[in-house]
Amino acid sequence: MFPFPKIKNHFYKLKAMYNAVYALMNDGKVLAASVVKEGGAAATVAKMSFGNKIGFKFAKNLTNDELFAPLSGSLVVELADGAELDNSVLSYELGTTTDDGNITVNGTAISIDELIDEWTGKLEGVFPTKAACPQNQVEVPLYTERNTSSPVIKTAKPKVFIPVFPGTNCEIDTARAFVKAGADPKLLVVRNLTPNAIEETIEEMVRLINDSQMIMLPGGFSGGDEPDGSGKFIATTFRNPRVSEAVNNLLKNRDGLMLGICNGFQALIKLGLVPYGEIVDLKETDPTLTFNTVGRHISRMAYTRVTSVKSPWFSSVNAGDIFAVPISHGEGRFVANDDVLKALIANGQVATQYVDPNGNQASDIEYNPNGSICAIEGITSPDGRVLGKMGHSERKGDNLYFNVPFEKDQKIFESGVKYFK
Repeated sequence: MFPFPKIKNHFYKLKAMYNAVYALMNDGKVLAASVVKEGGAAATVAKMSFGNKIGFKFAKNLTNDELFAPLSGSLVVELADGAELDNSVLSYELGTTTDDGNITVNGTAISIDELIDEWTGKLEGVFPTKAACPQNQVEVPLYTERNTSSPVIKTAKPKVFIPVFPGTNCEIDTARAFVKAGADPKLLVVRNLTPNAIEETIEEMVRLINDSQMIMLPGGFSGGDEPDGSGKFIATTFRNPRVSEAVNNLLKNRDGLMLGICNGFQALIKLGLVPYGEIVDLKETDPTLTFNTVGRHISRMAYTRVTSVKSPWFSSVNAGDIFAVPISHGEGRFVANDDVLKALIANGQVATQYVDPNGNQASDIEYNPNGSICAIEGITSPDGRVLGKMGHSERKGDNLYFNVPFEKDQKIFESGVKYFK
């Protein structure tokens, strides 16, 4: 369906059309919709088809104007069976969706894959979508043994400390997820403009860590994400002797949990908290996170598999479960030498991996978007109580990702709270 204003330049007609489409949306009769821009209805339909590769067959005898004119203000609307627009809105049928993976115009079928390659290939040299991806050295088996230990001191509403560093931007989403899960998040804005502000921040960090059961390092662009420095500012702060002592006390003596996502994962690995479970001095042979093989920041959905349920953070899911999780990073490629890799696998510390839609360990850049070794997306400490991962599990909501396959909620935050009950 292709509605547009009946009388040119009549704003009230445009408003009537939008109201009619909005009413159909509220009734659940609009399956998809998009505005018409450059390239006209033909380009709009193509872009709508690209996402899930839903085919489309254009109705016959459409003119070039009907297909390619911008027609500003118009919409392409996919309606449910039996749904119709109000008669006051001028519209015509563009065609119907198909399941053949093609876009068909005047009897000529063009595959959606071919169209996508043509569309994206023009800028491949400037904005690359393809890059080398390491061949999987080994297939990482599922690790199904759970860590059944629990803290000596239980609490109905555990507190979680979330530091807000200059440049991080996921702390509010993270706090919201913890509140929904039943935790009590405590946010602290890290101030570093003066020596006195730094000292006050360190003192308050130590106090909040000592008063909390969990620490969460959020994602974003800490310290501007300067080259080879993602998470470095966070890690440097946590290496302060007083902060480091408080963290190690939480993990070693108080059975606490720690989580780091994206920038937070980068900080955890620079501290040694993953894979070692404590803050240590790093060696050249230790695993790290580095630049994506594609050479730029990536922001998209990724399919990930829970490979190990050793971590309490995954107590509410099963090994082998697949989730669709948003990713957004420039340095997310996990690298490790063979000896370290074998040790992580044997100990169940490979928590999550990038997979293809069939659940297979990803072996190409389409499904292993940063080129991580063995498609590793997240790892844990030896006992699983410290988890670092790249995917933004906190970016979840009731009305997000409707047209993306697989479950979205890994129940990480709920699992963290459950651990203390």
